[in-house]
Amino acid sequence: MNIRELLSKEEIQAVTEKNDWYGARIVLFDWTVILGSFYLMANYPNPLTIIAGLLLIGARQLGLGIIVHETGHRTLFSSNRLNEFVGTWLSGYWVFSNKEAYMRVHLKHHQDAGTEADPDLGNYKPYPVSHTSLKRKFMRDLTGQVGWKRIKSIYRGLTNLRQLDKQNRTYLLRSVGVNAAMLVLLAAAGHAWLFLVWVGAFMTTHMLIVRIRQIAEHAGVPDNFSTDPRLNTRTLYINPLERLLIAPHRVNYHLEHHMLASVPIYRLQKLHRILLNKGYYDDVVFQRGYWNLLKNVTVPG
Repeated sequence: MNIRELLSKEEIQAVTEKNDWYGARIVLFDWTVILGSFYLMANYPNPLTIIAGLLLIGARQLGLGIIVHETGHRTLFSSNRLNEFVGTWLSGYWVFSNKEAYMRVHLKHHQDAGTEADPDLGNYKPYPVSHTSLKRKFMRDLTGQVGWKRIKSIYRGLTNLRQLDKQNRTYLLRSVGVNAAMLVLLAAAGHAWLFLVWVGAFMTTHMLIVRIRQIAEHAGVPDNFSTDPRLNTRTLYINPLERLLIAPHRVNYHLEHHMLASVPIYRLQKLHRILLNKGYYDDVVFQRGYWNLLKNVTVPG
């Protein structure tokens, strides 16, 4: 069933309405946590605060990536210009996320989810995997092996700058520029070492959190090759700590995003409740928590 046939005109309007204040709060929250983490580590430098900083910053780097996603769909703010500015200068450039290139692939993912043509299929098709395999994946994330590949790809882009098209060259130079500005500002404050935490989080905890998010969205679902989002996509019920460290900005409501991509992320929970009350999810089992999820997408071995 087309989801627009299930919802009334008033319900569609209610869940697709954009609110600039809600969007601004999302951006402000991410940067408040990032700056707060820097403040905590700078004033109380010890192993515990650094570990906390790596976790919080890695999660907020994903939060910035989610902002890129939302602004790419033009759903975070009512103004297209504001979506563009926030999706680049206040989020994408900081985590080397090329919004234009990302959205080209992501829109194809929406179009082809549930088929072999889905460009993201490789991220979740192998699941369920063995416990040993998942541990190896997590270890590669946390030891920076996956992140190092990302750093090398950035370096290759810089060494081949003249061969890049204008759009990619601009994205890469601006990304390097804002990160260099962060280093300069931290050095001016007498805490240049905090930039190593920023990069370290990007290479380790960020990569782990991104993997867990990918698993949660589409791995081990009832049917990866059904075009019904209820079968090929997952919404997960989570607690506040998981929301802080793994799933920023209600990104756990991924099923609803595939149902109606024009719904801003801050209204996905509302859409979920409407569909739940209409009985549209009567045959859907919603799992609770990432620990239970990871147990359900692995097998002994």
